[in-house]
Amino acid sequence: MEESRNFIEEIIDSDLASGKVTTVATRFPPEPNGYLHIGHAKSLCINFGIAQKYNGTCNLRFDDTNPCKEDQEYVNSIKADIEWLGFKWDNLYFASDYFDVMFDCAVKLINKGLAYVSDETADEIRERRGTLTEPGIESPYRNRSVEENLKLFYEMRDGKYADGAKVLRAKIDMSSPNVNMRDPIIYRVLHATHHNTGDKWCIYPMYDFAHPIEDAHEGITHSICTLEFEDHRPLYDWVVKNCDFPEPLPQQIEFARLNITNTIMSKRYLKKLVDEGKVLGWDDPRMPTLSGLRRRGIPAEALKDFCERIGVSKANSEVEEGYLYSCVRDNLNQNTDRVLAVFDPLKVVLTNYDGSEELAVENNPNAENVTCRNVPFSRELYIDRSDFALVPPPKYYRLKPDGYVRLKGAYIIHCDEALTDSEGNVTELHCSVVPNSKSGNDESGIKVKGVIQWVDAATCVDVTVRKLQSLLTDPVDGITDFNQRFNEDSMKLVSAKVEPSLKNAKVGDKFQFMRVGYYVLDRDSKDGQLVFNEIVGLKDGFKAGK
Repeated sequence: MEESRNFIEEIIDSDLASGKVTTVATRFPPEPNGYLHIGHAKSLCINFGIAQKYNGTCNLRFDDTNPCKEDQEYVNSIKADIEWLGFKWDNLYFASDYFDVMFDCAVKLINKGLAYVSDETADEIRERRGTLTEPGIESPYRNRSVEENLKLFYEMRDGKYADGAKVLRAKIDMSSPNVNMRDPIIYRVLHATHHNTGDKWCIYPMYDFAHPIEDAHEGITHSICTLEFEDHRPLYDWVVKNCDFPEPLPQQIEFARLNITNTIMSKRYLKKLVDEGKVLGWDDPRMPTLSGLRRRGIPAEALKDFCERIGVSKANSEVEEGYLYSCVRDNLNQNTDRVLAVFDPLKVVLTNYDGSEELAVENNPNAENVTCRNVPFSRELYIDRSDFALVPPPKYYRLKPDGYVRLKGAYIIHCDEALTDSEGNVTELHCSVVPNSKSGNDESGIKVKGVIQWVDAATCVDVTVRKLQSLLTDPVDGITDFNQRFNEDSMKLVSAKVEPSLKNAKVGDKFQFMRVGYYVLDRDSKDGQLVFNEIVGLKDGFKAGK
């Protein structure tokens, strides 16, 4: 069966077959002005995945052309996120490494009569740009001589002018149907200290000018980006052509970005949440940042599996949040140990049981080699209050008065008596252990349908659990503004009792709390004060094609 290929791979296959390129070179070019989010995971998988598939290269390049918004903290976080996903870059570059190259390219365009210095304000440029149906108006400075433009541009570089006093514009076509081609700004004056170059420069290139130069200078063959850059492609091609880079010139290819229901895909808004203290930081386990997903316990392989399943397309669409969690659940089901935990404890006293023992309980029944751990068991236990009903509904298979249930990995017990308070609330259960009913060696002859989790009262550990929901509520009545949809109840702290083996857990260790969900030990944990983040529940509500 022939391997299926997405449209990007079809383009690459054609380029290789025609001899247009002999090797494949991609790049991942984030701006270090925030932390990467789940949308970047798709771009990472595409760019690094193509390099791996075609035995090519993939560079990590920081597009740091705006010193006002960039920081070394973001550079470090991006590196850590890429490594967490298991990708390795072939070369590490910064756009600022090429500031001299970009300056020389700008000078070349001026000498060709293809760029000019303008004294217009940003508002004046915007007013003269025109509309989609009306052409723009040429700048009064458009016909300055080459000599005057060179003089002014060098003076811009030397710091003679204040921010916004002058800009360098490409000289293309003010009547172009593509507004991006109407003499776009390619350099601006900006007196700001750069995290990489310090105070060497007081002029900085615009992204649309810098990016194609970076790609061409590095020998990138296929510059893969999201659909919002499709209208910028003619400008991309114009820059690499007129700056006289050698063949083969890089080719820009656009794909549909990743959008997920109830998930924030705006770095600007994510930063707002951090700055306003509405979240614990960029790596808050509710955040859709890669560092937040990592802290939440989302496995890197599950995230890559999700990106692989949704595929690569040319049309924007929205993926259900449940699809991601379905991929996560599939991974965790295979790779996490099961442990005992009780969230709403109800005390059980085993009236016919004395002493204590350690019971062998399976870690993960789906593991290639199933192992067991020893769990303490004694006369007093806790079960979850939801697993007992004083007045049970029909077909109720958990514990009830004069009913039987199996304790996971332990014994069958019978409910002899339920103690209640003055308001009729159950406070304690008195039960008896069925003789010869131990798991793995049951000779009792009693068949029960219900199996519930429990913890030993004498040795269990009290922990704090963060129950997590989306940061956004569902859009109602056409309200899509993030500020109005912020979910104030997206994190709730609850107490739980867990088996004592979890005292030895390390930060980042993941578990299935039996019959409850998947959880990860958070870095806020301290000795005697364990904190677990909810990863995802056990129930998969996602239906493909729904």
